[in-house]
Amino acid sequence: MGEKPNIFLPLSVAVLTISDSRTLATDDSGALLAERIASAGHKLRQRLLEPDHRYRIRAVVSQWIADEGVDAVITTGGTGLTGRDGTPEAVAPLLDKRIEGFGELFRVLSFEDIGTSTLQSRCLAGLANGTFVFCLPGSRNAVATGWDQLIKAQLDTRTRPCNLAELRPRLRET
Repeated sequence: MGEKPNIFLPLSVAVLTISDSRTLATDDSGALLAERIASAGHKLRQRLLEPDHRYRIRAVVSQWIADEGVDAVITTGGTGLTGRDGTPEAVAPLLDKRIEGFGELFRVLSFEDIGTSTLQSRCLAGLANGTFVFCLPGSRNAVATGWDQLIKAQLDTRTRPCNLAELRPRLRET
């Protein structure tokens, strides 16, 4: 089999911040994601903020994964252990397949910065209706780690030896 072409294909990415205390104006993590998505050459499809409410989170993510114009969804916030942290419970039932290595690798990378406190992160990733879904913690540093060290390369069709983005045409195969 020959070499794959080294062509960048921009994706459409939606960003959801989960927070009971932030507004879009004070949402540094969501703003950082929006900036990095654009800098990488992708299109920010939509950016919203919802409170830490399981069914409101699930409704927004459901809408985006049903939209064929959204290639990836990234959430930030609600992945901790407090009573209000419900992003994993909101998103996990929507996933057709989990990308188990994402949370594991995120925690390994995060350990370098915050040590054993990384145990408190329940970040996750998966596929839903052919859409990539990534759930990151809410801190600006966590978002930077997740995007810079994991998501950016995997959403870039030029990443070798392989990447998630190049799988898009085959994600809905039956």
